[in-house]
Amino acid sequence: MRYRLTFVAGLALGYVLGTRAGRERYEQLKKSAQRIAQNPAVRNTAETAAQQGRQYAGKAFHTVSHKVGDRVPATVAQRVRSLRERNLDGTPEDDWGTSNT
Repeated sequence: MRYRLTFVAGLALGYVLGTRAGRERYEQLKKSAQRIAQNPAVRNTAETAAQQGRQYAGKAFHTVSHKVGDRVPATVAQRVRSLRERNLDGTPEDDWGTSNT
């Protein structure tokens, strides 16, 4: 429910900004966002956060798999195995386009 509410709020905000500001203001906002996204400090921080997230996810996976053990349904276990094997096949990027380093 929280995600739906966030989505609806974002949609409403985008609509209001779009109708009040017009196309020119939208282009200005878009350029500003691209400039921020291309900033090396922002990119480094985002990559560091992604690496830490992957580390925590790996730790969580091992903790949960150790505690849950064989109680996971076979279909879920197979899906997790297939995802792990796909990533071990040398795929350099995950589903979001970030490096797996």
